[in-house]
Amino acid sequence: MAQHDYIEESPGQRLRNWILSEMLRGAGYAAAVLIGIGALIGLIWVVGQFLPEDSKNAPPPMPYSALEAPALIATV
Repeated sequence: MAQHDYIEESPGQRLRNWILSEMLRGAGYAAAVLIGIGALIGLIWVVGQFLPEDSKNAPPPMPYSALEAPALIATV
C-alpha cells in the first residue's frame, strides 16, 4: 500500500510530528494512571465515611504501635 503525503511535509516535520504524538500518548497514559489512583483513594475515602464514628477513634490493632519511647534522664 502506497503512502501518500497529502500535506506535503518534510521528513524532519514528519519526525517531529511522530515524536509529539508519542509524547502526547505517554502523557495520556500517565494522566489515566493518575486519575485511576485518585479514583481509588476517593473510593476508599467514601467507604470510610460510611463507617461508624467509633471505628475511627478505636485504639490501634497492634499493641506495639501505641508504645512510646522512654525519656532519657541524664544523671551527673
